[in-house]
Amino acid sequence: MKVPTMAEYMAEGKQPEVLFWVGCAGSFDDRAKKITKAFVKILNNANVEFAVLGAEESCTGDPAKRAGNEFLFQMQAVTNIEVMNAYEVKKVVTACPHCFNTIKNEYPSLGGNYEVVHHTQFLKSLLDDGRLTIEGGNFKGKRITFHDPCYLGRANDVYEAPRELIRKLDVELVEMKNCRKKGLCCGAGGAQMFKDAEPGNKEVNIERTEQALDVKPDIIAAGCPFCNTMMTDGIKNKEKEDSIVVQDIAELIANAQDL
Repeated sequence: MKVPTMAEYMAEGKQPEVLFWVGCAGSFDDRAKKITKAFVKILNNANVEFAVLGAEESCTGDPAKRAGNEFLFQMQAVTNIEVMNAYEVKKVVTACPHCFNTIKNEYPSLGGNYEVVHHTQFLKSLLDDGRLTIEGGNFKGKRITFHDPCYLGRANDVYEAPRELIRKLDVELVEMKNCRKKGLCCGAGGAQMFKDAEPGNKEVNIERTEQALDVKPDIIAAGCPFCNTMMTDGIKNKEKEDSIVVQDIAELIANAQDL
């Protein structure tokens, strides 16, 4: 699998079309690595010239900021901005809505100005430009429900791109009770992923998983590695892990194309 770094492009005096920001989850979490690989397969298949920062990429600082450590956030952010500016990065694509939101909305005030797109937006642009074709394949006729990530949907108003990609798979897209602007958090955002649950009657991810199961889907589609983990855990809690899978939209497309 071909994954060039920005350093390699720079050595050749070239600039890639887009920087793929992998993110901590996509780099280190075994489940999220599969999303990273699926997205890279699609990029290679569509002949997109992309690069990663590799070892020069650090955490965007989102968890630190959300947990209230502004000092640590700014340290992490400025380090990343210096690296990206040195490479003259113009456009960034990421499969993590937390990285997307932070680089898009919080880096500009620290000197990091880039065009930032979520991977579903980028895939839709490839589709619109005829560089990517999507056919249903083995998903034809399946019931799929899409869980809106908070930092993609309500924070940045991106609702259509993921749904358009899902519809292209010749599936039946079914909406949960709480969707789009009324979407419900998976329970991991705001650095909640990294702390113990507070006292209460029910975990947020269980509530959200129940909403998904209510529409009787074959597949729960996600657009965020954290949401993916929380919904998968919710399904395990319901002991339905045999029948229903949680997959990122990049995985759905890569699987449909047999990449």
